[in-house]
Amino acid sequence: MKFLQMADPVRYARMTSAELRETFLLEDLFTPGRIDLAYADLDRAVIGSAVPTTSALTLETQPELRAEYFLERRELGVLNTGGAGSVTVDGVTFDLEKLDCLYVGRGSKSITFTSKSASTPATFYLLSYLAHKEYPTKMVKFADLKGLELGSLETCNKRTIYKAIYRDGIQSCQLVMGFTLLAPGSNWNTLPSHTHNRRSEIYFYFDVEPDQFVAHLMGPADATSHIILHDKQVVLSPGWSIHSGVGSKNYTFCWGMGGENQAYDDMDGIPMRELR
Repeated sequence: MKFLQMADPVRYARMTSAELRETFLLEDLFTPGRIDLAYADLDRAVIGSAVPTTSALTLETQPELRAEYFLERRELGVLNTGGAGSVTVDGVTFDLEKLDCLYVGRGSKSITFTSKSASTPATFYLLSYLAHKEYPTKMVKFADLKGLELGSLETCNKRTIYKAIYRDGIQSCQLVMGFTLLAPGSNWNTLPSHTHNRRSEIYFYFDVEPDQFVAHLMGPADATSHIILHDKQVVLSPGWSIHSGVGSKNYTFCWGMGGENQAYDDMDGIPMRELR
């Protein structure tokens, strides 16, 4: 399991593009036929992927967790971004199509992933935080989510936000998770920019076409930097950093948070004229 140690704003100010990428970016997930995991000291998050092909994949505990099983002290969010697949939790099977989301509660011991077709496998994105209370394992289908439309074509950020694991949806201990679809002709997400020191946030960019990219903006409002991302890559955002992105074409991204609270609108807005 890869280990990511976050930088503070002081170290961040001196980092090169290569150092920013090494510290905040995960670009080697979603390997066919295996589970990939990374542990971040940012709110003790574990970020990962499972791409089952010809056989099932089992989520095993890792030595770094010092746990008998992976979710002994954790909860897990799973978003399918590929072909049809299934997740079996302690003998109960959940069938996930693209953009279906599953929450797996603390204490679940056996978790396996399968694809309906090896040629078009499921690509499961995994996000896990510590949990101090057990909540039921539950799935929500994309068709059952109510989208929240924000932005406009005039400002290049017409988008629909889908909340899956949150205070008024699937209940969790601290994990908040959903995704945003940008409309054709729109490419900006999360404007106006903001921070929330009470929660870290992790962005997973997907459905980025092979010859396109996303420029993810990060850092304090008066000293921003950017990281170029391509399809199925993940960027981590500490509480002191903004997290806005602009793509060369519309795309989709999954946002996940953990920390002090689960209030989706708890943010400290930054006027765009103050960005540097």
